[in-house]
Amino acid sequence: MAATPAPPAAPPKPTWDPGQPEGPFPWLRPTIRIRLTLLYGGMFLIAGILLLSIIYLLAAQALREGNALPFKIVGGSQVQVTSTTCPGVNSGSGLTIDEFYTAISQCALDQRRHALDDLLSRSLMALLGLSIIAFAFGYAMAGRVLSPLGKITRTARRVVGSDLKRRIELDGPDDELKELADTFDEMLERLERAFTAQQRFVANASHELRTPLAINRTLLEVHLSDPGAPVELQQLGKTLLATNERSEQLVEGLLLLARSENQIVERKPVDLAEVASRALDQARAEAEAKGVEIRGERAPAVVQGNGVLLERIALNLVQNAVRYNVAEGGWVEVTTEAQHGQAVLLVSNTGPVVPAYEVDNLFEPFRRLRTERTGSDKGVGLGLSIARSVARAHGGRIQATPREGGGLVMRVTLPL
Repeated sequence: MAATPAPPAAPPKPTWDPGQPEGPFPWLRPTIRIRLTLLYGGMFLIAGILLLSIIYLLAAQALREGNALPFKIVGGSQVQVTSTTCPGVNSGSGLTIDEFYTAISQCALDQRRHALDDLLSRSLMALLGLSIIAFAFGYAMAGRVLSPLGKITRTARRVVGSDLKRRIELDGPDDELKELADTFDEMLERLERAFTAQQRFVANASHELRTPLAINRTLLEVHLSDPGAPVELQQLGKTLLATNERSEQLVEGLLLLARSENQIVERKPVDLAEVASRALDQARAEAEAKGVEIRGERAPAVVQGNGVLLERIALNLVQNAVRYNVAEGGWVEVTTEAQHGQAVLLVSNTGPVVPAYEVDNLFEPFRRLRTERTGSDKGVGLGLSIARSVARAHGGRIQATPREGGGLVMRVTLPL
């Protein structure tokens, strides 16, 4: 008997444990709050110093221009007053002394107003330039501070899309992001152990459940092959054989449902057209026996996934479409195509009228239309549940829509 593999080692504990007492100065811990406070406080201080310096220089220049005399006294045999900024005070204007002083005062006010307006416009331009620089610098610094979050997000996406063996292993200061990354790594470690235990259980259960059922089937077939067995024993053997076969189908369906709940780790190119054709080949004999016509064109649509599980989707949908059909003149149409970045498998069939409120119940395990449950000769009630589970494991979805006149339209979409 093979030895049971040893369980994986215990996951590493995060460097920061909420249960541990904090140090004597917890406020000195380099948390993100303190780092962002220092960063943006320092940026605000630097921007304020720059803005005050620029305003000081502009104000000094404005005062220097505003304090300049608006006129010039020209000496000679007779004193004359000339001005380029205040033409009204020139000596040729014929002004009295009072009018001269009034004109000089008005001209000085105009000069100061012009200097203040110029100071305001230049200050606004400086503020706009500093704002642009501050936003750009803040954006760059925020990206640097929050870059560990991007690493955590990328690792989470890779874990969802592939396997649970990846870890963040974030380096840096012992802050909230480091604490989050270590906790996330610990969670991944536990999830990996749980999924490994589940896979081991499914494999062991698969062997332990199939073996006695296979032995029972063999014994029953041997007794039924005896021509001298009584008729009652023959009838009992056929009944037990049918029950055993049903139990085998149920076990296979439950194990497949358990396996398909996980994401598909190993993916290979699979053509949905080939998958649908193989499923039709397996269901063709049953369709001919029931008088159901199979039709439809299947265009190539290659996806990344597990071919066996994808074939099980197509087979379950086709078998349901054949079994739940009309007595005469029924048909099943199976088409595949690639559109809008998705591969589409469409299975339509004639059949009984399905109320819209009953459609969602069809995807539940052991549920069928109306009150029919286990005990039917049409299956064990896991076909659509398995199909939905496999579609989700491949990152796709399955939708059912009632057809006008009876039957269903099953649409499976998978990413290319």
